[in-house]
Amino acid sequence: MKNIENLTYQINGCAMKVHNTLGNGFQEVIYQRCLAIELERAGLIFQREEEHEIYYDGIKVGTRRVDFVVENLVIVELKAVITLEDVHLAQAKNYVVAYDKPIGLLINFGARSLQFKKVFNPKFNSINP
Repeated sequence: MKNIENLTYQINGCAMKVHNTLGNGFQEVIYQRCLAIELERAGLIFQREEEHEIYYDGIKVGTRRVDFVVENLVIVELKAVITLEDVHLAQAKNYVVAYDKPIGLLINFGARSLQFKKVFNPKFNSINP
């Protein structure tokens, strides 16, 4: 299993390169496309906009898509907003649990400085450091 701490560091580095190149002010989809380029250049395996079914009381009620699943370990949710809000963090936490991954990254390209938040799945007691 890959070291999750190193993996999140690599992902953050890719995001920093995108933000340093583009700055803020673009739509989220532009940052998503650019991050895909950088993740590929870094040799990371990822899926973009992986769909997941949502069930309520055993009944399928819809689907959701996360921006990236990297190395089948890390959920990456992108935003392009001036300020991250609690609702964004809640969404990232929901994705980590729904996709059953140990950790997620909420990355905001919309602020002047790139913002990162780590989100942990409580189901996973220990993350390999």
